[in-house]
Amino acid sequence: MSQTTDPAIATAKRRKAPAKPKGRVTMTDIARAAGCSQATVSFVLNNTPGIRLSRQTRERVIEAARALGYSAPAFSALKQPVAAFEGAFDGPAFDGLDGVIGFAVDQLATSPEAVVAIEGARQASWNAGNVLLVAQTMGDAVMEPRAIAALTKRGISALIYMTIFTREITAPDFLYGLDIPVILLNCYTSDYAFPAVVPSEIAGGQSSTRHLISHGHRRIATITGEPWMQAAQDRLKGYRRALATADIPFDPELVVEGDWSASAGYAATVKLLALKDRPTAIFCQNDRTAIGCYEALKEAGLHIPADISVVGYDDEEIARHLFPPLTTSILPHMAMGQWAIEQLEAPAAVGRGRYPITKLECPLVERESVATFKGVA
Repeated sequence: MSQTTDPAIATAKRRKAPAKPKGRVTMTDIARAAGCSQATVSFVLNNTPGIRLSRQTRERVIEAARALGYSAPAFSALKQPVAAFEGAFDGPAFDGLDGVIGFAVDQLATSPEAVVAIEGARQASWNAGNVLLVAQTMGDAVMEPRAIAALTKRGISALIYMTIFTREITAPDFLYGLDIPVILLNCYTSDYAFPAVVPSEIAGGQSSTRHLISHGHRRIATITGEPWMQAAQDRLKGYRRALATADIPFDPELVVEGDWSASAGYAATVKLLALKDRPTAIFCQNDRTAIGCYEALKEAGLHIPADISVVGYDDEEIARHLFPPLTTSILPHMAMGQWAIEQLEAPAAVGRGRYPITKLECPLVERESVATFKGVA
């Protein structure tokens, strides 16, 4: 492979490259070796449909997986595509039970959002005396329809279908064939065939940036997530809209691509501090990125927020325990889970009509990582 000339990646190379693990190789090991997020690795290895990854990224992940000796049944990126499971819905689909709602999600372990959404749905379900049954599908073409079939055979009266990363999906054919209400959570389809709810990410990025502008900052940098992800695209759109609304010229030097990790946040911050006219504030597009940002600023002898203000996104548990506590935005997955259950109170006829995409606000939580800009950086 040719060596990269990306300054951020070059800075990150000061960390020792991961050696081949002694035990079982995991997706986390592959992510470290490939220089991307665990989510990207999962999408490549599971050949997840509807994800627009570059050919170079896919090849880098596959090469890293091969080099580390990774092997798993779901390693579909290195195999020929398998045929869709036939007969997944053979036999009786329902056994007459009432008050049971199915919840299918592609990934549970990569981040807390799925668990938070499930808890929101669980609370709303229990308040109405309903039971929630949860299945993790990994978006696998064979196992996902079998998982949904297992739920329907246990008598679910509705299905919530969630993806861990916000995106447009091509809904599997079996979703259209269900004779129960289907709600999409954190995803949507181009035909608007199902009620869907997602975070209002553009507004969230705009609110975060506007908060820094309201404190007198005009030299505001942002560290993004992986650019193929809709959340990263939308948060960046919000950042740019806030600047435009305040008549602050957009400076591409102040936008550094990351991968949602602390190490990427560290490398990106080092790059921003090397600018001749460094920023007075940094909008980190998730809290893990902000952890690395904090570390780089402190290593440089800078104080937060006296020298540089920092804003995160997601409101993970760690945000309130950083020093100083991090100003950030709440991803509304709890409210999204509750919203999904509420839509079942008066569902429309299944498979008919067009449903607008509902976008829930990402409220800003003000803590102590932002201060008013008082002079020259």
